Amino acid sequence: MSEMLSIDRLRAESARFGTSPYLLTQGNDGRPHAVAVSIEWQGDRILTRTGTRSVANADARPLLSLLWPPIEAGGYSLIVDGDGCVIGSGADARISVTPTRGVLHRPDTSAASAARGCGSDCIPLLS
Repeated sequence: MSEMLSIDRLRAESARFGTSPYLLTQGNDGRPHAVAVSIEWQGDRILTRTGTRSVANADARPLLSLLWPPIEAGGYSLIVDGDGCVIGSGADARISVTPTRGVLHRPDTSAASAARGCGSDCIPLLS
């Protein structure tokens, strides 16, 4: 669980989860802004096209996340943190995400989880 895994593993997991995660950015008031997006990989970066608010948020505060909900009951969510960069402008604007951390995450109520103090079952993919 603690071994560092590669961008290739992250790419493979995102393919398993599909191309429609939620993009999480931070608004001017500090509140999270979540929108459903469609993504594609370009090398080691993830590209997405989204609305003007998400683009403005990413431009002003480039630390963002992508979240894929579990694909089966009781399964893991895929969470990818990254550095965002706005490419283009207006209707052609896209957000490029360079992943900095990735994890498969699900709640875990086992005694081992409680002993770790985490309360969750996590598998790091990229750190």
